[in-house]
Amino acid sequence: MTTHIVAIDQGTTSTRAVVVDRAGRIVSVGQHPHEQIFPQAGWVEHDPLEIWTNTQEVIGQALGKASLTRHDVAAIGITNQRETAVIWERATGKPVYNAIVWQDTRTQDAVDALAAEDEGGVRRFAGITGLPLATYFSATKIGWILDNVEGARARAEAGELAFGTIDTWLLWNLTGGPDGGVHATDVTNASRTLLLDLATLDWSDELLAAFRVPRALLPEVRSSSEVYGVARSSSLLREVPVAGILGDQQAATFGQAAFEAGASKNTYGTGNFLIVNTGENIVHSDAGLLTTVAYRLGDEPARYALEGSVAVSGSLVQWLRDNLGLLSTSAEVETLAASVPDNGGAYIVPAFSGLFAPYWRPDARGAIVGLTRFITKAHLARAALEATAFQTREVLDVAQEEAPAPITELRVDGGMTANELLMQFQADITGLPVVRPEIIETTALGAAYAAGLAVGFWSSRDELTSLWQEGRRWEPQMPADERERRLRVWKKAVTRTLDWVDLDTK
Repeated sequence: MTTHIVAIDQGTTSTRAVVVDRAGRIVSVGQHPHEQIFPQAGWVEHDPLEIWTNTQEVIGQALGKASLTRHDVAAIGITNQRETAVIWERATGKPVYNAIVWQDTRTQDAVDALAAEDEGGVRRFAGITGLPLATYFSATKIGWILDNVEGARARAEAGELAFGTIDTWLLWNLTGGPDGGVHATDVTNASRTLLLDLATLDWSDELLAAFRVPRALLPEVRSSSEVYGVARSSSLLREVPVAGILGDQQAATFGQAAFEAGASKNTYGTGNFLIVNTGENIVHSDAGLLTTVAYRLGDEPARYALEGSVAVSGSLVQWLRDNLGLLSTSAEVETLAASVPDNGGAYIVPAFSGLFAPYWRPDARGAIVGLTRFITKAHLARAALEATAFQTREVLDVAQEEAPAPITELRVDGGMTANELLMQFQADITGLPVVRPEIIETTALGAAYAAGLAVGFWSSRDELTSLWQEGRRWEPQMPADERERRLRVWKKAVTRTLDWVDLDTK
């Protein structure tokens, strides 16, 4: 009898395999980091073959720790870093170029040119796809590879190449690769490419023409919960159905059991992402939020969401550790930050790739302001944590205006929620209770839930809702006048980052 689900959680910095039991508990985890490749300023790449190799390795780790075999596994779910673009040869499985990561900004000139062609500017295609024109999404990354790898465009038009976000790359390899691998993606990942029509849930001919992307290159768009095929390339999971795919933020929302309109969550990872479910209604934002697909189960109508995307949160702590050498490990940031009572007047605005929601300003660059001789590395550590909370507050303010129901508490998940100093400051600066579930690995949990529903491992969303348990709650303690003062200073700091990128700084 099958007793578990395996979720593959392929993130920006590492790949994990997570074994989940019928009670929604994490039984075991295998994890392996992959290289972050920075060929030049603004360029961020991953090696797709390294990611596939690591995926196979972590599956073995997770099954071994749990003393399970493929016969114990009912299904495989996949969740992934979204927007990251991979193009490979169908005949060999060899990528024609490294994966271009969602953080990469090399295509800004292409984005600017597309925006300049139409009076809608960066909102030119927002009515179709729910997204502004930005380097964040996949479409211009695809174009860059086709135009910069010799022969790639002609080969793509001839059907010799395949494109996918990382979910598609893993699904294709798991189900056979060159030997009959399934070339498909789910609606949530497709909705992050700038190529999907939200109303039809299919690739838009208008967008394909605008971005010069051949339809022959693209995967089939399917639901988030169905059997796509069975594993063939991984002997450890051979013949196990691959039955769930969700982009990482949608997976975290699903793992939080935020299934209905008005439900929301905020995930703290490499970046920071607030998602508010809008049900079957496509709600377009007037203030900088993205419209995206939340999930689709089988033949049911799709559920949509508003999303506030923050590019840099956990990666700011990594920057303090790796680039500045202020920390030996990321976990040290809480102890260091807690050694001072406040930020000493220093603010960090981590606009490393410009500012995402609610500003969408690619011309911004990171800044540390308010520096005096008084400032120590402890103050910078505290300012780094506070930057995550301030960015969340700004996104939340917009969401409160546009969500279908008031947000009365902030449900949180992701690795940074283990940082209790950050969680308390988050409650203080938003003025809302912050609630962390008992199981914070909600991204993997969401992928497991989607796969389990497809094969009858769980019977319904109601059953999944009953599995959610509150783990910890933080109540706001900061006086309202102090909260608003700090927010005013933060906004002033943000203005110092704008208009930095120009002809002199490119």
